[in-house]
Amino acid sequence: MKVLRVHNSYRQQGGEDVVFAAEGRLLRSAGQEVVEVLADNHRIAGRGGLGTALTAIWSPTYHRRLKEIIATERPDICHFHNTFPLVSPSAYYACRSAGVPVVQTLHNYRLLCAASTLYRDTHTCEDCLGKSIPWPAVAHACYRGSRSASAAVGAMIVVHRAAGTWTRLVDLYVTPSEFARNLFVREGFPADRIVAKPNFVPFDPGVGSHDGGYALFVGRLTPEKGVDILARAWETIGDRLPLVVAGTGALEPQLRRIPGIRLVGQQDSEQVFALMKRARLLVSPSVLYETFGLTVVEAFATGLPVLASRLGTSTELIDDGVNGVHFNAGDADDLVRKVEWALEHVDAVAAMGRAGRVAFEANYSAEAAKAPLLDVYRRAIARRWTF
Repeated sequence: MKVLRVHNSYRQQGGEDVVFAAEGRLLRSAGQEVVEVLADNHRIAGRGGLGTALTAIWSPTYHRRLKEIIATERPDICHFHNTFPLVSPSAYYACRSAGVPVVQTLHNYRLLCAASTLYRDTHTCEDCLGKSIPWPAVAHACYRGSRSASAAVGAMIVVHRAAGTWTRLVDLYVTPSEFARNLFVREGFPADRIVAKPNFVPFDPGVGSHDGGYALFVGRLTPEKGVDILARAWETIGDRLPLVVAGTGALEPQLRRIPGIRLVGQQDSEQVFALMKRARLLVSPSVLYETFGLTVVEAFATGLPVLASRLGTSTELIDDGVNGVHFNAGDADDLVRKVEWALEHVDAVAAMGRAGRVAFEANYSAEAAKAPLLDVYRRAIARRWTF
Protein backbone atom coordinates (compact mmCIF):
# COMPACT_ATOMS: atom_id res chain seq x y z
CA MET A 1 0.00 0.00 0.00
CA LYS A 2 1.00 3.63 -0.32
CA VAL A 3 1.17 5.36 3.08
CA LEU A 4 1.13 9.13 3.48
CA ARG A 5 2.83 9.98 6.79
CA VAL A 6 2.50 13.41 8.42
CA HIS A 7 4.45 14.75 11.38
CA ASN A 8 5.08 18.12 13.01
CA SER A 9 8.63 17.72 14.35
CA TYR A 10 9.91 19.36 17.52
CA ARG A 11 12.68 21.95 17.90
CA GLN A 12 14.48 19.61 20.28
CA GLN A 13 14.23 16.05 19.03
CA GLY A 14 12.16 13.83 21.29
CA GLY A 15 10.68 10.36 21.39
CA GLU A 16 7.91 11.20 18.93
CA ASP A 17 10.43 12.21 16.27
CA VAL A 18 12.40 9.01 16.86
CA VAL A 19 9.28 6.85 16.55
CA PHE A 20 8.17 8.64 13.37
CA ALA A 21 11.53 8.01 11.70
CA ALA A 22 11.69 4.39 12.90
CA GLU A 23 8.21 3.54 11.58
CA GLY A 24 9.09 5.06 8.21
CA ARG A 25 12.13 2.80 7.91
CA LEU A 26 10.07 -0.18 9.07
CA LEU A 27 7.42 0.40 6.41
CA ARG A 28 10.00 0.72 3.65
CA SER A 29 11.70 -2.48 4.79
CA ALA A 30 8.30 -4.19 4.59
CA GLY A 31 7.96 -3.14 0.94
CA GLN A 32 5.40 -0.37 1.44
CA GLU A 33 5.51 2.86 -0.53
CA VAL A 34 5.96 5.84 1.79
CA VAL A 35 5.30 9.54 1.20
CA GLU A 36 6.13 11.95 4.02
CA VAL A 37 5.05 15.47 4.93
CA LEU A 38 7.10 17.15 7.65
CA ALA A 39 6.31 20.42 9.40
CA ASP A 40 9.20 21.86 11.42
CA ASN A 41 8.68 23.72 14.69
CA HIS A 42 11.81 25.77 14.04
CA ARG A 43 9.47 27.84 11.86
CA ILE A 44 7.64 29.12 14.93
CA ALA A 45 10.75 30.53 16.60
CA GLY A 46 10.00 34.13 17.54
CA ARG A 47 6.26 33.73 17.16
CA GLY A 48 4.08 34.48 20.15
CA GLY A 49 2.37 31.63 21.91
CA LEU A 50 -1.07 32.97 21.01
CA GLY A 51 -0.40 33.09 17.26
CA THR A 52 1.07 29.59 17.34
CA ALA A 53 -1.86 28.22 19.28
CA LEU A 54 -4.42 29.81 16.93
CA THR A 55 -2.74 28.08 13.98
CA ALA A 56 -3.30 24.81 15.83
CA ILE A 57 -7.08 25.23 15.55
CA TRP A 58 -7.10 25.39 11.74
CA SER A 59 -4.22 25.68 9.30
CA PRO A 60 -5.32 26.74 5.81
CA THR A 61 -1.76 26.11 4.61
CA TYR A 62 -1.69 22.44 5.54
CA HIS A 63 -5.31 21.85 4.58
CA ARG A 64 -4.44 23.02 1.09
CA ARG A 65 -1.09 21.24 1.01
CA LEU A 66 -2.58 17.89 2.05
CA LYS A 67 -5.29 18.15 -0.58
CA GLU A 68 -2.66 18.78 -3.26
CA ILE A 69 -0.43 15.92 -2.12
CA ILE A 70 -3.35 13.49 -1.90
CA ALA A 71 -4.47 14.43 -5.42
CA THR A 72 -0.96 13.82 -6.75
CA GLU A 73 0.10 10.76 -4.73
CA ARG A 74 -3.28 9.02 -4.25
CA PRO A 75 -2.32 7.29 -0.98
CA ASP A 76 -4.24 4.35 0.44
CA ILE A 77 -4.04 5.75 3.96
CA CYS A 78 -2.76 8.77 5.86
CA HIS A 79 -0.98 8.26 9.19
CA PHE A 80 -0.59 11.33 11.41
CA HIS A 81 1.85 11.50 14.30
CA ASN A 82 2.07 15.02 15.75
CA THR A 83 -0.14 17.71 14.16
CA PHE A 84 0.49 20.46 16.75
CA PRO A 85 0.75 23.32 16.07
CA LEU A 86 1.50 23.85 12.37
CA VAL A 87 -0.46 21.04 10.68
CA SER A 88 -3.64 21.17 12.79
CA PRO A 89 -6.75 18.97 12.45
CA SER A 90 -7.52 20.79 9.20
CA ALA A 91 -5.43 18.07 7.55
CA TYR A 92 -8.00 15.43 8.60
CA TYR A 93 -10.62 17.33 6.62
CA ALA A 94 -8.40 17.23 3.53
CA CYS A 95 -8.25 13.45 3.88
CA ARG A 96 -12.00 13.20 4.41
CA SER A 97 -12.79 15.17 1.25
CA ALA A 98 -10.59 12.78 -0.74
CA GLY A 99 -11.89 9.62 0.93
CA VAL A 100 -8.52 8.70 2.44
CA PRO A 101 -8.69 6.81 5.77
CA VAL A 102 -6.91 8.43 8.73
CA VAL A 103 -4.77 6.91 11.49
CA GLN A 104 -3.63 9.15 14.35
CA THR A 105 -0.99 8.08 16.85
CA LEU A 106 -1.58 9.66 20.25
CA HIS A 107 2.00 10.15 21.42
CA ASN A 108 0.90 12.61 24.11
CA TYR A 109 -2.23 13.95 25.80
CA ARG A 110 -2.65 17.14 23.74
CA LEU A 111 -6.27 16.31 22.80
CA LEU A 112 -7.09 16.32 26.53
CA CYS A 113 -4.55 18.72 28.04
CA ALA A 114 -3.24 22.07 26.81
CA ALA A 115 0.21 21.22 28.15
CA SER A 116 0.01 17.74 26.56
CA THR A 117 1.56 16.11 29.65
CA LEU A 118 -1.14 15.95 32.36
CA TYR A 119 1.51 17.48 34.63
CA ARG A 120 1.62 20.83 36.45
CA ASP A 121 3.51 22.36 39.36
CA THR A 122 5.58 19.24 40.15
CA HIS A 123 2.66 16.79 40.12
CA THR A 124 0.39 14.90 37.76
CA CYS A 125 -2.71 16.94 36.95
CA GLU A 126 -6.14 15.81 35.75
CA ASP A 127 -7.94 19.10 36.42
CA CYS A 128 -9.13 19.50 32.81
CA LEU A 129 -10.28 15.91 32.39
CA GLY A 130 -14.02 15.44 32.37
CA LYS A 131 -14.67 19.15 31.72
CA SER A 132 -16.41 20.39 28.59
CA ILE A 133 -14.24 23.53 28.70
CA PRO A 134 -10.65 23.15 29.99
CA TRP A 135 -10.72 26.36 32.03
CA PRO A 136 -8.06 25.22 34.56
CA ALA A 137 -5.51 25.26 31.73
CA VAL A 138 -6.25 28.94 31.19
CA ALA A 139 -6.20 29.75 34.90
CA HIS A 140 -2.81 28.10 35.31
CA ALA A 141 -1.37 29.29 31.96
CA CYS A 142 -0.46 25.70 31.11
CA TYR A 143 0.67 26.35 27.54
CA ARG A 144 3.97 28.27 27.40
CA GLY A 145 3.09 30.20 30.58
CA SER A 146 0.47 32.28 28.75
CA ARG A 147 -3.24 32.46 29.61
CA SER A 148 -4.16 33.73 26.14
CA ALA A 149 -2.15 31.01 24.40
CA SER A 150 -3.59 28.39 26.77
CA ALA A 151 -7.08 29.65 25.93
CA ALA A 152 -6.32 29.20 22.23
CA VAL A 153 -5.11 25.62 22.75
CA GLY A 154 -8.19 24.98 24.88
CA ALA A 155 -10.29 26.38 22.04
CA MET A 156 -8.66 23.89 19.66
CA ILE A 157 -9.72 21.06 21.95
CA VAL A 158 -13.27 22.39 22.44
CA VAL A 159 -13.92 23.39 18.81
CA HIS A 160 -12.90 20.03 17.38
CA ARG A 161 -14.67 18.14 20.13
CA ALA A 162 -17.89 20.03 19.29
CA ALA A 163 -17.37 19.54 15.55
CA GLY A 164 -16.91 15.80 16.03
CA THR A 165 -13.44 15.92 14.52
CA TRP A 166 -11.99 13.45 17.02
CA THR A 167 -14.85 10.99 16.68
CA ARG A 168 -15.81 11.27 13.00
CA LEU A 169 -12.67 12.03 11.03
CA VAL A 170 -10.17 9.57 12.51
CA ASP A 171 -10.69 5.94 11.55
CA LEU A 172 -8.25 4.50 14.03
CA TYR A 173 -6.21 5.89 16.89
CA VAL A 174 -3.00 4.29 18.12
CA THR A 175 -1.69 4.65 21.66
CA PRO A 176 1.70 3.25 22.69
CA SER A 177 0.26 1.66 25.84
CA GLU A 178 -2.91 0.30 27.41
CA PHE A 179 -2.56 2.92 30.15
CA ALA A 180 -2.86 5.75 27.61
CA ARG A 181 -5.63 3.94 25.72
CA ASN A 182 -7.72 3.53 28.87
CA LEU A 183 -7.30 7.20 29.73
CA PHE A 184 -8.52 8.36 26.30
CA VAL A 185 -11.46 5.93 26.39
CA ARG A 186 -12.38 7.26 29.83
CA GLU A 187 -12.49 10.75 28.30
CA GLY A 188 -14.95 9.73 25.59
CA PHE A 189 -12.84 8.55 22.68
CA PRO A 190 -14.41 5.54 20.90
CA ALA A 191 -13.05 2.37 22.49
CA ASP A 192 -13.50 0.34 19.31
CA ARG A 193 -11.24 2.74 17.42
CA ILE A 194 -8.26 2.97 19.75
CA VAL A 195 -5.55 0.33 19.43
CA ALA A 196 -2.68 -0.03 21.90
CA LYS A 197 0.49 -0.77 19.91
CA PRO A 198 3.84 -0.38 21.68
CA ASN A 199 6.74 1.54 20.25
CA PHE A 200 9.83 -0.43 19.30
CA VAL A 201 13.61 -0.31 19.05
CA PRO A 202 14.44 0.03 15.33
CA PHE A 203 17.59 -2.13 15.44
CA ASP A 204 19.10 -4.71 17.75
CA PRO A 205 22.02 -3.18 19.70
CA GLY A 206 23.03 -6.54 21.15
CA VAL A 207 23.45 -7.58 24.77
CA GLY A 208 26.08 -5.75 26.79
CA SER A 209 28.64 -6.87 29.35
CA HIS A 210 27.22 -4.55 32.06
CA ASP A 211 30.61 -4.41 33.73
CA GLY A 212 30.96 -0.62 33.96
CA GLY A 213 30.03 -0.40 37.62
CA TYR A 214 27.57 2.48 37.24
CA ALA A 215 23.85 3.21 37.08
CA LEU A 216 22.50 5.21 34.14
CA PHE A 217 19.85 7.89 33.57
CA VAL A 218 18.91 8.97 30.04
CA GLY A 219 16.55 11.88 29.41
CA ARG A 220 15.74 15.55 29.90
CA LEU A 221 17.03 17.02 33.13
CA THR A 222 13.67 18.43 34.23
CA PRO A 223 11.40 17.98 37.26
CA GLU A 224 8.74 15.93 35.44
CA LYS A 225 11.38 13.33 34.56
CA GLY A 226 12.02 12.90 38.28
CA VAL A 227 15.52 14.36 38.16
CA ASP A 228 15.14 16.07 41.54
CA ILE A 229 14.22 12.64 43.00
CA LEU A 230 17.35 11.25 41.37
CA ALA A 231 19.45 14.03 42.91
CA ARG A 232 18.11 13.46 46.41
CA ALA A 233 18.66 9.71 46.15
CA TRP A 234 22.27 10.04 44.99
CA GLU A 235 23.07 12.42 47.82
CA THR A 236 22.67 9.26 49.92
CA ILE A 237 23.99 6.65 47.50
CA GLY A 238 27.04 8.63 46.43
CA ASP A 239 29.99 6.61 45.13
CA ARG A 240 28.59 3.24 46.21
CA LEU A 241 27.08 3.12 42.72
CA PRO A 242 28.16 6.05 40.51
CA LEU A 243 25.44 7.50 38.31
CA VAL A 244 26.07 8.50 34.70
CA VAL A 245 23.55 11.07 33.42
CA ALA A 246 23.02 11.43 29.66
CA GLY A 247 20.95 14.50 28.85
CA THR A 248 20.62 18.22 29.31
CA GLY A 249 18.11 20.49 31.00
CA ALA A 250 17.33 23.01 33.71
CA LEU A 251 18.36 20.78 36.63
CA GLU A 252 21.88 20.19 35.36
CA PRO A 253 23.50 22.59 37.91
CA GLN A 254 21.77 20.76 40.78
CA LEU A 255 23.21 17.42 39.63
CA ARG A 256 26.72 18.79 39.16
CA ARG A 257 26.97 19.51 42.89
CA ILE A 258 26.39 15.88 43.93
CA PRO A 259 29.34 13.48 44.41
CA GLY A 260 28.88 10.22 42.53
CA ILE A 261 27.06 11.79 39.56
CA ARG A 262 28.85 12.23 36.23
CA LEU A 263 27.11 14.24 33.51
CA VAL A 264 27.99 13.37 29.92
CA GLY A 265 25.52 15.67 28.13
CA GLN A 266 23.19 14.88 25.25
CA GLN A 267 24.15 11.63 23.52
CA ASP A 268 23.09 10.17 20.19
CA SER A 269 21.48 6.72 20.04
CA GLU A 270 24.75 4.90 19.36
CA GLN A 271 26.38 6.53 22.38
CA VAL A 272 23.35 5.80 24.58
CA PHE A 273 23.43 2.13 23.66
CA ALA A 274 27.16 2.02 24.40
CA LEU A 275 26.45 3.43 27.87
CA MET A 276 23.57 0.98 28.40
CA LYS A 277 25.69 -2.01 27.44
CA ARG A 278 28.14 -1.29 30.27
CA ALA A 279 25.70 0.00 32.93
CA ARG A 280 24.46 -2.14 35.83
CA LEU A 281 21.06 -0.48 36.09
CA LEU A 282 18.90 2.02 34.23
CA VAL A 283 17.06 4.38 36.58
CA SER A 284 13.76 5.82 35.28
CA PRO A 285 12.27 8.08 37.99
CA SER A 286 9.65 9.90 35.89
CA VAL A 287 6.68 11.42 37.73
CA LEU A 288 4.72 11.87 34.49
CA TYR A 289 1.92 9.80 33.01
CA GLU A 290 4.24 8.68 30.24
CA THR A 291 2.43 7.31 27.18
CA PHE A 292 5.38 4.93 26.73
CA GLY A 293 8.93 4.44 27.95
CA LEU A 294 11.20 4.08 24.94
CA THR A 295 14.35 4.29 27.06
CA VAL A 296 13.09 1.35 29.13
CA VAL A 297 12.69 -0.96 26.13
CA GLU A 298 16.04 0.22 24.74
CA ALA A 299 17.55 -0.92 28.03
CA PHE A 300 15.76 -4.26 27.68
CA ALA A 301 17.36 -4.67 24.25
CA THR A 302 20.85 -4.55 25.82
CA GLY A 303 19.90 -6.82 28.72
CA LEU A 304 19.97 -3.92 31.18
CA PRO A 305 17.56 -4.18 34.16
CA VAL A 306 15.47 -1.13 35.04
CA LEU A 307 14.50 0.62 38.27
CA ALA A 308 11.41 2.68 37.49
CA SER A 309 8.66 4.69 39.15
CA ARG A 310 5.52 2.71 39.86
CA LEU A 311 3.38 4.99 37.72
CA GLY A 312 1.45 4.78 34.47
CA THR A 313 3.02 2.89 31.60
CA SER A 314 6.03 1.64 33.54
CA THR A 315 3.69 -0.76 35.34
CA GLU A 316 2.96 -2.35 31.94
CA LEU A 317 6.51 -2.44 30.64
CA ILE A 318 8.15 -3.66 33.84
CA ASP A 319 7.10 -6.86 35.54
CA ASP A 320 8.24 -6.04 39.07
CA GLY A 321 10.86 -8.53 40.22
CA VAL A 322 11.06 -10.18 36.78
CA ASN A 323 12.65 -7.72 34.32
CA GLY A 324 13.06 -4.78 36.68
CA VAL A 325 12.08 -3.22 39.98
CA HIS A 326 9.51 -0.55 40.82
CA PHE A 327 9.89 2.13 43.46
CA ASN A 328 7.23 4.55 44.69
CA ALA A 329 6.93 7.50 42.31
CA GLY A 330 8.43 10.68 43.77
CA ASP A 331 9.95 8.83 46.73
CA ALA A 332 13.73 9.31 46.88
CA ASP A 333 14.03 7.18 50.01
CA ASP A 334 12.34 4.24 48.34
CA LEU A 335 14.63 4.65 45.31
CA VAL A 336 17.62 4.47 47.67
CA ARG A 337 16.24 1.28 49.24
CA LYS A 338 15.77 -0.36 45.83
CA VAL A 339 19.27 0.60 44.66
CA GLU A 340 20.72 -0.83 47.88
CA TRP A 341 18.72 -4.03 47.31
CA ALA A 342 20.12 -4.27 43.77
CA LEU A 343 23.69 -3.88 45.07
CA GLU A 344 23.11 -6.78 47.46
CA HIS A 345 21.39 -9.09 44.94
CA VAL A 346 23.71 -9.17 41.95
CA ASP A 347 22.52 -12.51 40.56
CA ALA A 348 18.84 -11.57 40.79
CA VAL A 349 19.51 -8.30 39.00
CA ALA A 350 21.43 -10.10 36.23
CA ALA A 351 18.46 -12.45 35.78
CA MET A 352 16.18 -9.42 35.40
CA GLY A 353 18.40 -8.16 32.61
CA ARG A 354 18.06 -11.47 30.77
CA ALA A 355 14.28 -11.34 31.20
CA GLY A 356 14.24 -7.81 29.78
CA ARG A 357 16.05 -9.07 26.70
CA VAL A 358 13.39 -11.76 26.23
CA ALA A 359 10.68 -9.07 26.48
CA PHE A 360 12.47 -6.97 23.85
CA GLU A 361 12.70 -9.84 21.39
CA ALA A 362 9.05 -10.79 21.86
CA ASN A 363 7.42 -7.37 21.94
CA TYR A 364 9.68 -4.41 21.14
CA SER A 365 11.96 -5.40 18.26
CA ALA A 366 11.45 -4.15 14.69
CA GLU A 367 10.45 -7.64 13.60
CA ALA A 368 7.80 -7.82 16.33
CA ALA A 369 6.45 -4.36 15.37
CA LYS A 370 5.95 -4.91 11.65
CA ALA A 371 2.76 -7.01 11.59
CA PRO A 372 0.86 -4.91 14.19
CA LEU A 373 1.55 -1.68 12.28
CA LEU A 374 0.36 -3.10 8.97
CA ASP A 375 -2.68 -4.53 10.73
CA VAL A 376 -3.56 -1.03 12.01
CA TYR A 377 -3.61 0.21 8.42
CA ARG A 378 -5.73 -2.68 7.20
CA ARG A 379 -8.23 -2.10 9.98
CA ALA A 380 -8.42 1.63 9.25
CA ILE A 381 -8.96 1.02 5.53
CA ALA A 382 -11.71 -1.47 6.35
CA ARG A 383 -13.42 1.21 8.48
CA ARG A 384 -13.38 3.79 5.69
CA TRP A 385 -16.08 6.31 6.59
CA THR A 386 -19.33 6.41 4.66
CA PHE A 387 -20.23 10.10 4.96
